[in-house]
Amino acid sequence: MKGSTLPFEGTKEQEQQLRAKLAELKQHGGALMPALQYAQELYGYLPYEVQMIVAEELGTTLAEVYGVVTFYSQFSLFPKGKYRIGVCLGTACYVKGSGDLYEKLKSLLGIESGECTADRKFSLDATRCVGCCGLAPVVTINDDVYGKIGPDDLAGILAKYE
Repeated sequence: MKGSTLPFEGTKEQEQQLRAKLAELKQHGGALMPALQYAQELYGYLPYEVQMIVAEELGTTLAEVYGVVTFYSQFSLFPKGKYRIGVCLGTACYVKGSGDLYEKLKSLLGIESGECTADRKFSLDATRCVGCCGLAPVVTINDDVYGKIGPDDLAGILAKYE
């Protein structure tokens, strides 16, 4: 099972909240999706430990839980950083060089798509059109939008968040 290499940092309070919600959801059929949505909202991602709790409480297998988690793009196996970086790989941005921006960010941060830096400061995701085609290529960091940039601009942009 591929997942984060960062240690799980869930609390007992989070686990109690999750188990209480799962007990409530179990009363209704089709509880897996809402259970996973709640768990991700609570923890920010769905590590192995959380998937095990969901499987146990809903009386299903870890394989079924993992299958749903990895099938739907809304779920993440990796924690998200304080600063969530998105690189638009939509057509307009890609034609203007966003693929190079994406590769440079992976190199600068030392992480792959969907992963989080060890200090949990940055996470990186490929995104699709963010609606800023006139600014292509576009990188977002949380709610900040950076357009018409090149790979050489990225170190300076990241420095603003250090």
